[in-house]
Amino acid sequence: MDVIDPAERWGALASKDENSRDLAMETIRQEVMRCVENIGPIGEVSSPPASAAVSQFELNAVLARLLMLSKRCPYADVREKCAWVLQNVQEIGVRIPRPIGSGPSRFIPEKEILQVSKVDARTQSIFQDAFSTMGRLDNISLVMGFHPRYLESFLRTQHYLLQMDGPLSLQYRHYIGIMAAARHQCSYLVNLHVSGFLHVGGDPKWLNGLEGAPQKLQNLGELNKILAHRPWLVTKAHIEHLLKTEEHSWSLAELIHAVVLLTHYHSLASYAFGCGITPEIHCDGGHTFRPPSVSGYCACDIANGNGAMVEMHCNHQGTEASCEVEVLMEKMKQLQECRDEEEATQEEMTTRFEREKTESMLVGAAEDEEMVPSRDVSRHFEDPSYGYKDFSRRGEHVPTFRVQDYSWEDHGYSLVNRLYPDVGQLLDEKFQMAYNLTYNTMATHKDVDTSTLRRAIWNYIHCMFGIRYDDYDYGEINQLLDRNFKVYIKTVVCSPEKITKRMYESFWRQFQHSEKVHVNLLLMEARMQAELLYALRAITRYMT
Repeated sequence: MDVIDPAERWGALASKDENSRDLAMETIRQEVMRCVENIGPIGEVSSPPASAAVSQFELNAVLARLLMLSKRCPYADVREKCAWVLQNVQEIGVRIPRPIGSGPSRFIPEKEILQVSKVDARTQSIFQDAFSTMGRLDNISLVMGFHPRYLESFLRTQHYLLQMDGPLSLQYRHYIGIMAAARHQCSYLVNLHVSGFLHVGGDPKWLNGLEGAPQKLQNLGELNKILAHRPWLVTKAHIEHLLKTEEHSWSLAELIHAVVLLTHYHSLASYAFGCGITPEIHCDGGHTFRPPSVSGYCACDIANGNGAMVEMHCNHQGTEASCEVEVLMEKMKQLQECRDEEEATQEEMTTRFEREKTESMLVGAAEDEEMVPSRDVSRHFEDPSYGYKDFSRRGEHVPTFRVQDYSWEDHGYSLVNRLYPDVGQLLDEKFQMAYNLTYNTMATHKDVDTSTLRRAIWNYIHCMFGIRYDDYDYGEINQLLDRNFKVYIKTVVCSPEKITKRMYESFWRQFQHSEKVHVNLLLMEARMQAELLYALRAITRYMT
């Protein structure tokens, strides 16, 4: 089979020129139909020759890609033509794929996620730019589409880290993404970057396991492990080991790039699990060639919010959850009033921080059965038993990291920007966007100042990592974050692979899905900044 050249023909489908898209689509259609004629309908050949078997495999990959484009391309003309080609193929008697499940998230009904065909002009433009850059509109971006201003900042940063000029080669960038995502068993991100790694000419031998990668990347394994699970343990000695390993040594600029990539993908794994992101339609687990069940109704419909059972459940919880919103708003109002009236002493503020830090260790992340990572994921990292949970069980003391002594704004930002130009600025914009993002709403209420709640969430995450803000009263956290919410936060941030749909539904039951996605953006960015602070402080100590 003359396989369709992805660089030219598939890439042309992302063109903003409709004629270019038409031409590319027609070429793809002709080649698909030619392949179908060569292979014949399913069941026609009793024992196909080896060459035909390979062609069937390649044809299936092309059909899966057409299915993805028919659902996810931000250009309506491409969606319609891809669906039409699939229909033509099916009419000839060739089995075509269908999506597994319903939508980009296991937690959010597809109808509530902004559809590529029904979004405003700004979001449409962002989706088109993302499609042009990546050749797809991935599920992470679709769910982030609830918050287009943040999505724009996120995509700009990620594009710079992966594709623009920088200290590290393109192969190293994707491989570090694989290493980081694998620490949390995030096969979604691992598979995405395995494809990216091969696409930029990466050596397939590296994918057999970490031991097959260059020694320089293997040396990064220890820092990857500690940053992902116990970043407070990163020391000047870890940095020194990487920078002074003779022929396998890292430069400071390379190490900054690597650290930003590691923290980016650790935190993105938290977001992916926290929002229940499903495999891409054209990837393994995103489609099937099996015909649908006779009933036409399956468990995945319930999981994605389609069906009467979910409606009944929501109606039953409605009244109780509505009270939850009112109570939370009242607490926020009271805290604001108390803050205006009196200020706690510095000693009392310190005591409240230490108490909250200790209590956060006692809030258990999900304790479901142990998850054994698959070989596909575990081969990309070492010491799979190492994790955050060991810390709370052993009762180690996390030393307090005072932001007044080393902060992102005063120290980390300038260090990153000096060694990896423009990245400090991009990261700062992304942190600010997530932290300050508000529509002044809570559930169905309008004109609400949510800054107190956003700050409590951000500071609680940093508190779990031992990071303290001297000017914050940590007594506010217990007022605003209930136990279910704290368990969800800790699991997403520390053990995201253990998140379940039940946990997602158990907090803020009356809030919009877009508000829960915003929570996940806060968790992702606060986690990334916490990891970065520890790593950058260690690098600064090495340099001084």
